[in-house]
Amino acid sequence: MLERVCQRAPEFDFLHFHLDYYPFSLFARQPVPSVTTLHGRLDLNEHQMAFRNFPTAPVISISDAQRKPVPYAGWVRTVHHGLPAQLLQPKPAAPGYLAFLGRICPEKAPDRAIAIATRCGLPLKLAAKVDKVDVEYYETQIKPLLRTPGIEYIGEIGDAEKSDFLSGAIALLVPIAWPEPFGLVMIEAAACGTPVIAFDAGSVSEIVEDGVTGFIVSDENSAIAALERLSRLDRPHIRRRFEERFTARRMAQDYLGVYTELMQTDTPRLRIVS
Repeated sequence: MLERVCQRAPEFDFLHFHLDYYPFSLFARQPVPSVTTLHGRLDLNEHQMAFRNFPTAPVISISDAQRKPVPYAGWVRTVHHGLPAQLLQPKPAAPGYLAFLGRICPEKAPDRAIAIATRCGLPLKLAAKVDKVDVEYYETQIKPLLRTPGIEYIGEIGDAEKSDFLSGAIALLVPIAWPEPFGLVMIEAAACGTPVIAFDAGSVSEIVEDGVTGFIVSDENSAIAALERLSRLDRPHIRRRFEERFTARRMAQDYLGVYTELMQTDTPRLRIVS
């Protein structure tokens, strides 16, 4: 696929990739300006070699936190994700449960969410998928916890169901146990006016405005304490902050700025480091 794109590159003014480091070699050697948005974690050994060998390959981060393992990469800008403004919206509901949304996997730590809800005596609804690689974790670590009173696993849900699910939640729990590069569920919650209680890791402090759109916590005890402060937050204001910070239009405007900058900048296209 990349070879086909390279053959047709002269037809285009600009090329934007979402394929990790795979485009670097081919597209460092041709004149059409390009950029790559990196979407995953960057702390694996393979990333060290890739970015040290292609330090001028223009790359975009989806959070400032994502950059930390490879500060020497050719960073152009951080562009936070965005959602279509009307995709998810607040629905009239009386919030009555805590919510967990995403994947059932160790790095998302649904066991922590269950522990927080259980200790608070609040019901928890988990709307999450189980990927093949995480089936054993689900069967051995999470499934037994689902027998706990008040804990309900409803499976994976789509965009059509998320507004109702999140609007009915007292808060979205994001008790992550890894350096989350972005965390789309946090802006999905904000789009519905739902507060987020998230562990301070990865991009969390860039997305959650502590005391405004949710609370950033360090452990289960501080998460429980944050639940007692939720009444201070204004759900319509959380929605407004989503509209100001995390719409698809804002994201597109950021990317247009990057395209313009790189098309106007005469920079070296290739510098191999031995």
